[in-house]
Amino acid sequence: MHNLKARVGQLPQSYGVYYKNTLVALCHAMEDHILETQNQPLVLASFQKGKWYLQEAKRYRDIAHSAREVVILFAEESGFPQEQATNVHLVPLASDDPVTQEWNLVIYARDYQAMVLCQELSESDYGVGGLPREDSERKFYGLWTFDRHLVAEALAVHLERIARYNTPLAEQLGQTLADIIQSPAGPHTDMNVVVSRIVNYLQTSQLELVTLNRQRQAYEQLESQENKLHKNLTANKLQAFLRMAQRVDDQDPYNPSASWQVAALAETLGQLLDLASLSLRRLRLAGVLFRLGLAQVPPEVFLKAERERNDSESALWNNHPQIAAKLLQTMPELGAVTHIIAHQKEWWDGTGRPDGLQGEDIPLEARVLGLVATFQRLLQPRGTRPGYDLAEALSYCQKSSGTRWDPHLVEVLTHVVKLSQMGLLQLPTRPQGVPSAWVGEGLSG
Repeated sequence: MHNLKARVGQLPQSYGVYYKNTLVALCHAMEDHILETQNQPLVLASFQKGKWYLQEAKRYRDIAHSAREVVILFAEESGFPQEQATNVHLVPLASDDPVTQEWNLVIYARDYQAMVLCQELSESDYGVGGLPREDSERKFYGLWTFDRHLVAEALAVHLERIARYNTPLAEQLGQTLADIIQSPAGPHTDMNVVVSRIVNYLQTSQLELVTLNRQRQAYEQLESQENKLHKNLTANKLQAFLRMAQRVDDQDPYNPSASWQVAALAETLGQLLDLASLSLRRLRLAGVLFRLGLAQVPPEVFLKAERERNDSESALWNNHPQIAAKLLQTMPELGAVTHIIAHQKEWWDGTGRPDGLQGEDIPLEARVLGLVATFQRLLQPRGTRPGYDLAEALSYCQKSSGTRWDPHLVEVLTHVVKLSQMGLLQLPTRPQGVPSAWVGEGLSG
Protein backbone atom coordinates (compact mmCIF):
# COMPACT_ATOMS: atom_id res chain seq x y z
CA MET A 1 0.00 0.00 0.00
CA HIS A 2 2.88 2.36 0.76
CA ASN A 3 4.46 1.52 -2.62
CA LEU A 4 1.19 2.50 -4.30
CA LYS A 5 1.18 5.88 -2.53
CA ALA A 6 4.75 6.50 -3.68
CA ARG A 7 3.71 5.87 -7.30
CA VAL A 8 0.39 7.73 -7.47
CA GLY A 9 0.69 10.35 -4.73
CA GLN A 10 -2.44 11.08 -2.68
CA LEU A 11 -4.47 8.03 -1.74
CA PRO A 12 -8.30 8.08 -2.18
CA GLN A 13 -10.61 9.47 0.50
CA SER A 14 -11.60 5.95 1.49
CA TYR A 15 -8.19 5.53 3.18
CA GLY A 16 -8.69 5.00 6.90
CA VAL A 17 -8.92 2.41 9.67
CA TYR A 18 -11.37 -0.47 9.15
CA TYR A 19 -12.53 -3.39 11.26
CA LYS A 20 -12.02 -6.85 9.80
CA ASN A 21 -15.70 -7.61 9.26
CA THR A 22 -16.11 -4.37 7.29
CA LEU A 23 -13.29 -5.40 4.97
CA VAL A 24 -14.79 -8.87 4.57
CA ALA A 25 -18.05 -7.23 3.50
CA LEU A 26 -16.27 -4.95 1.01
CA CYS A 27 -14.36 -7.85 -0.55
CA HIS A 28 -17.45 -10.04 -0.81
CA ALA A 29 -19.44 -7.25 -2.46
CA MET A 30 -16.72 -6.69 -5.07
CA GLU A 31 -16.27 -10.42 -5.68
CA ASP A 32 -20.00 -10.99 -6.09
CA HIS A 33 -19.98 -8.82 -9.20
CA ILE A 34 -17.44 -11.23 -10.74
CA LEU A 35 -19.61 -14.21 -9.91
CA GLU A 36 -22.70 -12.58 -11.42
CA THR A 37 -21.22 -11.16 -14.62
CA GLN A 38 -18.66 -13.82 -15.62
CA ASN A 39 -16.49 -11.02 -17.05
CA GLN A 40 -13.25 -13.03 -16.85
CA PRO A 41 -11.06 -10.66 -14.82
CA LEU A 42 -7.54 -11.02 -13.52
CA VAL A 43 -7.90 -11.41 -9.74
CA LEU A 44 -5.06 -10.98 -7.25
CA ALA A 45 -5.43 -11.61 -3.53
CA SER A 46 -3.05 -11.78 -0.59
CA PHE A 47 -3.75 -13.61 2.65
CA GLN A 48 -1.73 -13.28 5.84
CA LYS A 49 -2.35 -16.86 6.93
CA GLY A 50 -3.61 -20.05 5.37
CA LYS A 51 -6.50 -20.28 7.85
CA TRP A 52 -7.97 -17.00 6.55
CA TYR A 53 -7.98 -18.47 3.06
CA LEU A 54 -9.63 -21.66 4.27
CA GLN A 55 -12.59 -19.55 5.40
CA GLU A 56 -12.88 -18.28 1.80
CA ALA A 57 -11.80 -21.44 -0.07
CA LYS A 58 -15.23 -22.31 -1.50
CA ARG A 59 -15.77 -18.73 -2.64
CA TYR A 60 -12.39 -18.70 -4.40
CA ARG A 61 -13.17 -21.95 -6.18
CA ASP A 62 -16.23 -20.21 -7.60
CA ILE A 63 -14.19 -17.12 -8.47
CA ALA A 64 -11.67 -19.30 -10.33
CA HIS A 65 -14.49 -20.52 -12.59
CA SER A 66 -15.44 -16.91 -13.41
CA ALA A 67 -11.95 -15.41 -13.69
CA ARG A 68 -9.33 -15.62 -16.40
CA GLU A 69 -6.58 -16.03 -13.81
CA VAL A 70 -6.37 -15.86 -10.02
CA VAL A 71 -3.14 -15.10 -8.14
CA ILE A 72 -2.83 -15.70 -4.40
CA LEU A 73 0.08 -14.36 -2.35
CA PHE A 74 0.64 -15.80 1.11
CA ALA A 75 3.21 -16.23 3.87
CA GLU A 76 5.37 -19.23 3.05
CA GLU A 77 4.98 -20.86 6.48
CA SER A 78 1.24 -20.21 6.77
CA GLY A 79 0.14 -23.76 5.95
CA PHE A 80 -1.55 -22.71 2.73
CA PRO A 81 -3.36 -25.49 0.79
CA GLN A 82 -1.46 -26.34 -2.37
CA GLU A 83 -4.18 -27.99 -4.47
CA GLN A 84 -5.77 -25.35 -6.69
CA ALA A 85 -7.45 -25.02 -10.09
CA THR A 86 -5.14 -24.76 -13.10
CA ASN A 87 -5.79 -21.03 -13.52
CA VAL A 88 -4.98 -20.31 -9.85
CA HIS A 89 -1.36 -19.40 -9.16
CA LEU A 90 0.16 -19.55 -5.66
CA VAL A 91 3.03 -17.24 -4.74
CA PRO A 92 4.59 -18.07 -1.35
CA LEU A 93 6.31 -15.03 0.17
CA ALA A 94 9.38 -14.87 2.39
CA SER A 95 8.57 -14.37 6.07
CA ASP A 96 10.15 -10.90 6.09
CA ASP A 97 8.24 -9.70 3.02
CA PRO A 98 6.02 -6.70 4.03
CA VAL A 99 3.17 -8.09 1.91
CA THR A 100 2.75 -10.92 4.47
CA GLN A 101 1.25 -8.27 6.77
CA GLU A 102 -1.22 -7.12 4.12
CA TRP A 103 -4.67 -8.28 3.05
CA ASN A 104 -5.37 -7.25 -0.53
CA LEU A 105 -7.90 -7.87 -3.28
CA VAL A 106 -7.34 -6.47 -6.78
CA ILE A 107 -9.78 -7.14 -9.65
CA TYR A 108 -9.19 -6.04 -13.25
CA ALA A 109 -11.62 -6.78 -16.09
CA ARG A 110 -12.22 -4.87 -19.31
CA ASP A 111 -15.37 -3.25 -17.94
CA TYR A 112 -14.82 -3.54 -14.17
CA GLN A 113 -11.93 -2.59 -11.91
CA ALA A 114 -12.01 -2.70 -8.10
CA MET A 115 -9.67 -3.24 -5.19
CA VAL A 116 -9.31 -3.33 -1.41
CA LEU A 117 -5.82 -2.82 0.04
CA CYS A 118 -5.14 -2.99 3.76
CA GLN A 119 -2.44 -3.58 6.33
CA GLU A 120 -3.04 -4.66 9.92
CA LEU A 121 -2.25 -2.22 12.70
CA SER A 122 0.95 -2.94 14.61
CA GLU A 123 0.91 -3.72 18.32
CA SER A 124 1.95 -0.14 19.11
CA ASP A 125 -0.83 1.22 16.88
CA TYR A 126 -3.42 -0.55 19.02
CA GLY A 127 -2.33 1.51 22.02
CA VAL A 128 -2.42 0.62 25.70
CA GLY A 129 -4.92 -2.19 25.18
CA GLY A 130 -2.42 -4.08 23.05
CA LEU A 131 -3.30 -6.60 20.38
CA PRO A 132 -6.99 -7.60 20.31
CA ARG A 133 -7.95 -10.92 21.83
CA GLU A 134 -10.74 -11.61 19.35
CA ASP A 135 -10.33 -11.89 15.59
CA SER A 136 -13.34 -9.62 15.02
CA GLU A 137 -11.58 -6.81 16.93
CA ARG A 138 -8.62 -6.66 14.52
CA LYS A 139 -8.20 -3.37 12.67
CA PHE A 140 -6.47 -2.44 9.42
CA TYR A 141 -5.26 0.65 7.65
CA GLY A 142 -7.07 0.32 4.36
CA LEU A 143 -8.53 1.82 1.22
CA TRP A 144 -10.90 0.71 -1.52
CA THR A 145 -11.68 2.13 -4.91
CA PHE A 146 -13.08 1.52 -8.38
CA ASP A 147 -10.62 3.94 -10.00
CA ARG A 148 -9.19 2.25 -13.11
CA HIS A 149 -5.85 4.08 -12.85
CA LEU A 150 -5.29 3.21 -9.19
CA VAL A 151 -6.26 -0.44 -9.75
CA ALA A 152 -3.85 -0.70 -12.68
CA GLU A 153 -1.04 0.85 -10.61
CA ALA A 154 -1.75 -1.55 -7.73
CA LEU A 155 -1.52 -4.49 -10.14
CA ALA A 156 1.79 -3.18 -11.47
CA VAL A 157 3.18 -2.96 -7.93
CA HIS A 158 2.09 -6.52 -7.20
CA LEU A 159 3.50 -7.87 -10.47
CA GLU A 160 6.87 -6.33 -9.59
CA ARG A 161 6.68 -8.13 -6.26
CA ILE A 162 5.73 -11.43 -7.91
CA ALA A 163 8.67 -11.11 -10.31
CA ARG A 164 11.05 -11.39 -7.34
CA TYR A 165 9.73 -14.89 -6.72
CA ASN A 166 8.56 -16.12 -10.12
CA THR A 167 9.60 -14.10 -13.15
CA PRO A 168 7.83 -16.29 -15.76
CA LEU A 169 4.55 -16.00 -13.85
CA ALA A 170 4.90 -12.21 -13.58
CA GLU A 171 5.48 -12.01 -17.35
CA GLN A 172 2.48 -14.27 -18.01
CA LEU A 173 0.24 -12.14 -15.81
CA GLY A 174 1.50 -8.98 -17.45
CA GLN A 175 0.48 -10.39 -20.84
CA THR A 176 -2.92 -11.38 -19.43
CA LEU A 177 -3.44 -7.82 -18.20
CA ALA A 178 -2.46 -6.44 -21.61
CA ASP A 179 -4.91 -8.82 -23.33
CA ILE A 180 -7.73 -7.69 -21.03
CA ILE A 181 -7.00 -4.01 -21.67
CA GLN A 182 -6.97 -4.55 -25.45
CA SER A 183 -10.05 -6.78 -25.56
CA PRO A 184 -13.35 -5.41 -26.92
CA ALA A 185 -15.51 -3.62 -24.38
CA GLY A 186 -18.24 -5.76 -22.88
CA PRO A 187 -21.67 -4.75 -21.60
CA HIS A 188 -21.65 -1.54 -19.57
CA THR A 189 -21.16 -2.15 -15.85
CA ASP A 190 -23.75 -0.34 -13.75
CA MET A 191 -21.59 0.77 -10.81
CA ASN A 192 -24.70 1.86 -8.94
CA VAL A 193 -25.55 -1.83 -8.57
CA VAL A 194 -22.10 -2.59 -7.17
CA VAL A 195 -22.16 0.37 -4.78
CA SER A 196 -25.66 -0.55 -3.63
CA ARG A 197 -24.45 -4.06 -2.89
CA ILE A 198 -21.55 -2.66 -0.87
CA VAL A 199 -23.88 -0.47 1.17
CA ASN A 200 -26.14 -3.44 1.83
CA TYR A 201 -23.21 -5.65 2.84
CA LEU A 202 -21.87 -2.98 5.20
CA GLN A 203 -25.24 -2.59 6.84
CA THR A 204 -25.79 -6.29 7.37
CA SER A 205 -22.24 -7.66 7.71
CA GLN A 206 -21.59 -9.73 10.80
CA LEU A 207 -19.08 -12.47 11.41
CA GLU A 208 -20.54 -15.93 11.98
CA LEU A 209 -21.93 -16.27 15.52
CA VAL A 210 -20.69 -19.79 16.02
CA THR A 211 -17.04 -20.47 15.06
CA LEU A 212 -15.82 -23.78 13.68
CA ASN A 213 -14.27 -24.75 17.01
CA ARG A 214 -17.31 -24.01 19.19
CA GLN A 215 -18.44 -27.08 21.07
CA ARG A 216 -21.80 -28.51 20.11
CA GLN A 217 -22.99 -28.38 23.71
CA ALA A 218 -22.35 -24.62 23.96
CA TYR A 219 -24.15 -24.08 20.66
CA GLU A 220 -27.20 -26.05 21.81
CA GLN A 221 -27.28 -24.07 25.05
CA LEU A 222 -27.26 -20.79 23.13
CA GLU A 223 -30.03 -22.05 20.86
CA SER A 224 -32.06 -22.96 23.92
CA GLN A 225 -31.62 -19.49 25.40
CA GLU A 226 -32.65 -17.81 22.14
CA ASN A 227 -35.75 -20.01 21.84
CA LYS A 228 -36.74 -19.21 25.41
CA LEU A 229 -36.39 -15.49 24.82
CA HIS A 230 -38.34 -15.71 21.57
CA LYS A 231 -41.26 -17.28 23.46
CA ASN A 232 -41.07 -14.62 26.15
CA LEU A 233 -41.29 -11.89 23.51
CA THR A 234 -44.84 -12.98 22.79
CA ALA A 235 -46.00 -12.20 26.32
CA ASN A 236 -48.89 -9.79 26.72
CA LYS A 237 -46.93 -7.74 29.26
CA LEU A 238 -44.24 -7.04 26.70
CA GLN A 239 -46.87 -5.90 24.22
CA ALA A 240 -48.11 -3.44 26.85
CA PHE A 241 -44.60 -2.09 27.41
CA LEU A 242 -44.04 -1.73 23.67
CA ARG A 243 -47.25 0.26 23.32
CA MET A 244 -46.16 2.42 26.26
CA ALA A 245 -42.82 3.12 24.58
CA GLN A 246 -44.67 4.03 21.38
CA ARG A 247 -46.86 6.48 23.29
CA VAL A 248 -43.73 8.18 24.63
CA ASP A 249 -42.55 8.71 21.06
CA ASP A 250 -46.01 9.87 19.99
CA GLN A 251 -46.07 12.66 22.58
CA ASP A 252 -42.57 13.86 21.66
CA PRO A 253 -42.98 16.21 18.67
CA TYR A 254 -39.21 16.77 18.36
CA ASN A 255 -38.14 13.14 18.39
CA PRO A 256 -41.13 10.96 17.43
CA SER A 257 -39.03 8.01 16.17
CA ALA A 258 -36.43 7.88 18.93
CA SER A 259 -37.12 4.29 20.00
CA TRP A 260 -36.82 2.76 16.54
CA GLN A 261 -33.82 4.87 15.53
CA VAL A 262 -31.89 4.17 18.73
CA ALA A 263 -32.67 0.45 18.47
CA ALA A 264 -31.54 0.40 14.82
CA LEU A 265 -28.29 2.29 15.38
CA ALA A 266 -27.50 0.27 18.51
CA GLU A 267 -28.02 -2.89 16.43
CA THR A 268 -25.58 -1.59 13.79
CA LEU A 269 -22.89 -0.94 16.39
CA GLY A 270 -23.60 -4.33 17.94
CA GLN A 271 -23.03 -6.02 14.58
CA LEU A 272 -19.73 -4.20 14.10
CA LEU A 273 -18.73 -5.37 17.58
CA ASP A 274 -19.64 -8.93 16.54
CA LEU A 275 -22.11 -9.38 19.38
CA ALA A 276 -23.76 -12.77 19.60
CA SER A 277 -27.30 -13.17 18.27
CA LEU A 278 -28.81 -13.26 21.75
CA SER A 279 -26.96 -10.09 22.78
CA LEU A 280 -28.13 -8.31 19.62
CA ARG A 281 -31.71 -9.35 20.36
CA ARG A 282 -31.48 -7.94 23.87
CA LEU A 283 -29.81 -4.74 22.66
CA ARG A 284 -32.53 -4.19 20.05
CA LEU A 285 -35.28 -4.57 22.64
CA ALA A 286 -33.45 -2.33 25.11
CA GLY A 287 -33.27 0.30 22.37
CA VAL A 288 -37.01 0.14 21.73
CA LEU A 289 -37.77 0.41 25.46
CA PHE A 290 -34.97 2.77 26.52
CA ARG A 291 -37.35 5.75 27.09
CA LEU A 292 -40.08 3.74 28.78
CA GLY A 293 -39.62 5.72 32.01
CA LEU A 294 -40.58 8.95 30.24
CA ALA A 295 -44.19 7.76 30.10
CA GLN A 296 -44.68 9.59 33.41
CA VAL A 297 -43.30 12.91 32.10
CA PRO A 298 -45.92 15.64 31.44
CA PRO A 299 -46.30 16.40 27.70
CA GLU A 300 -45.13 20.00 28.11
CA VAL A 301 -41.68 18.84 29.26
CA PHE A 302 -41.04 17.34 25.82
CA LEU A 303 -41.33 20.85 24.36
CA LYS A 304 -38.40 22.22 26.37
CA ALA A 305 -34.66 22.09 25.76
CA GLU A 306 -32.53 20.67 28.57
CA ARG A 307 -31.58 24.10 29.92
CA GLU A 308 -35.23 25.24 29.93
CA ARG A 309 -36.53 22.63 32.39
CA ASN A 310 -36.96 23.31 36.12
CA ASP A 311 -35.32 21.12 38.76
CA SER A 312 -38.22 18.70 39.19
CA GLU A 313 -38.65 18.29 35.43
CA SER A 314 -34.93 17.67 34.99
CA ALA A 315 -34.88 15.12 37.80
CA LEU A 316 -37.82 13.25 36.28
CA TRP A 317 -36.21 13.31 32.83
CA ASN A 318 -32.75 12.28 34.02
CA ASN A 319 -34.02 9.41 36.17
CA HIS A 320 -36.11 7.78 33.46
CA PRO A 321 -33.81 4.71 33.15
CA GLN A 322 -34.42 3.77 36.79
CA ILE A 323 -38.17 4.36 36.40
CA ALA A 324 -38.16 2.06 33.38
CA ALA A 325 -36.19 -0.58 35.29
CA LYS A 326 -38.80 -0.59 38.07
CA LEU A 327 -41.59 -1.02 35.53
CA LEU A 328 -39.77 -3.86 33.78
CA GLN A 329 -39.12 -5.74 37.03
CA THR A 330 -42.57 -7.26 36.61
CA MET A 331 -41.06 -9.34 33.79
CA PRO A 332 -38.15 -11.28 35.36
CA GLU A 333 -37.50 -13.03 32.05
CA LEU A 334 -36.38 -9.63 30.68
CA GLY A 335 -33.83 -9.16 33.45
CA ALA A 336 -30.91 -8.79 31.03
CA VAL A 337 -32.77 -6.14 29.00
CA THR A 338 -33.73 -4.31 32.21
CA HIS A 339 -30.07 -4.33 33.28
CA ILE A 340 -29.03 -2.70 29.99
CA ILE A 341 -31.65 0.06 30.30
CA ALA A 342 -30.91 0.71 33.98
CA HIS A 343 -27.20 1.31 33.35
CA GLN A 344 -27.36 3.36 30.14
CA LYS A 345 -26.26 6.50 32.05
CA GLU A 346 -23.17 5.03 33.67
CA TRP A 347 -19.95 6.88 32.76
CA TRP A 348 -16.72 5.23 31.63
CA ASP A 349 -14.82 7.09 34.39
CA GLY A 350 -17.18 5.84 37.12
CA THR A 351 -19.07 9.08 37.80
CA GLY A 352 -22.39 8.05 36.24
CA ARG A 353 -25.69 6.65 37.55
CA PRO A 354 -27.08 4.64 39.18
CA ASP A 355 -24.17 2.62 40.62
CA GLY A 356 -21.07 4.50 39.56
CA LEU A 357 -19.81 1.53 37.55
CA GLN A 358 -16.51 2.13 35.77
CA GLY A 359 -14.93 0.97 32.52
CA GLU A 360 -15.69 -2.57 31.47
CA ASP A 361 -17.68 -3.18 34.64
CA ILE A 362 -20.47 -1.37 32.80
CA PRO A 363 -22.37 -3.90 30.65
CA LEU A 364 -21.22 -3.55 27.03
CA GLU A 365 -24.79 -3.33 25.72
CA ALA A 366 -25.52 -0.53 28.24
CA ARG A 367 -22.44 1.36 27.03
CA VAL A 368 -23.66 1.04 23.44
CA LEU A 369 -27.19 2.12 24.33
CA GLY A 370 -26.05 5.18 26.28
CA LEU A 371 -23.77 6.42 23.51
CA VAL A 372 -26.28 5.80 20.72
CA ALA A 373 -29.16 7.37 22.66
CA THR A 374 -27.17 10.56 23.24
CA PHE A 375 -25.96 10.71 19.63
CA GLN A 376 -29.47 10.22 18.24
CA ARG A 377 -30.92 12.80 20.65
CA LEU A 378 -28.41 15.44 19.55
CA LEU A 379 -29.45 15.02 15.92
CA GLN A 380 -32.99 16.16 16.79
CA PRO A 381 -34.00 19.70 17.86
CA ARG A 382 -35.44 20.21 21.32
CA GLY A 383 -37.25 23.42 22.31
CA THR A 384 -35.05 26.34 21.30
CA ARG A 385 -32.02 24.09 20.67
CA PRO A 386 -31.55 23.22 16.98
CA GLY A 387 -30.61 19.72 15.93
CA TYR A 388 -26.92 18.97 15.41
CA ASP A 389 -25.59 17.71 12.11
CA LEU A 390 -23.70 14.40 12.01
CA ALA A 391 -20.28 15.99 12.45
CA GLU A 392 -21.40 18.13 15.38
CA ALA A 393 -23.11 15.24 17.18
CA LEU A 394 -20.09 13.01 16.65
CA SER A 395 -17.71 15.74 17.88
CA TYR A 396 -19.83 16.15 21.01
CA CYS A 397 -19.45 12.44 21.76
CA GLN A 398 -15.76 12.37 20.89
CA LYS A 399 -15.04 15.14 23.41
CA SER A 400 -16.29 12.83 26.18
CA SER A 401 -14.40 9.75 24.98
CA GLY A 402 -12.58 8.24 27.92
CA THR A 403 -14.68 10.10 30.48
CA ARG A 404 -18.32 9.53 29.67
CA TRP A 405 -17.96 7.03 26.83
CA ASP A 406 -15.99 3.89 26.12
CA PRO A 407 -13.25 5.07 23.69
CA HIS A 408 -13.54 1.92 21.60
CA LEU A 409 -17.29 2.46 21.08
CA VAL A 410 -16.66 6.07 20.07
CA GLU A 411 -14.25 4.74 17.43
CA VAL A 412 -16.94 2.37 16.12
CA LEU A 413 -19.50 5.19 16.00
CA THR A 414 -16.94 7.38 14.21
CA HIS A 415 -16.50 4.63 11.62
CA VAL A 416 -20.26 4.44 11.02
CA VAL A 417 -20.60 8.22 10.71
CA LYS A 418 -17.63 8.39 8.34
CA LEU A 419 -19.23 5.83 6.02
CA SER A 420 -22.50 7.77 6.17
CA GLN A 421 -20.75 11.04 5.28
CA MET A 422 -19.11 9.30 2.32
CA GLY A 423 -22.55 8.20 1.12
CA LEU A 424 -21.70 4.53 1.60
CA LEU A 425 -24.01 3.88 4.52
CA GLN A 426 -27.39 5.30 5.41
CA LEU A 427 -27.92 5.57 9.14
CA PRO A 428 -30.57 2.94 9.94
CA THR A 429 -33.97 4.10 11.14
CA ARG A 430 -35.50 0.73 12.03
CA PRO A 431 -33.95 -2.48 13.37
CA GLN A 432 -33.34 -5.16 10.75
CA GLY A 433 -34.65 -8.11 12.74
CA VAL A 434 -37.95 -7.17 14.38
CA PRO A 435 -39.75 -10.30 15.68
CA SER A 436 -43.42 -10.50 14.82
CA ALA A 437 -44.22 -10.55 18.53
CA TRP A 438 -43.00 -6.95 18.75
CA VAL A 439 -45.54 -5.77 16.23
CA GLY A 440 -48.62 -4.54 18.02
CA GLU A 441 -50.94 -1.61 18.00
CA GLY A 442 -48.99 1.46 16.94
CA LEU A 443 -45.80 -0.53 16.24
CA SER A 444 -46.36 -1.85 12.74
CA GLY A 445 -45.88 1.41 10.88
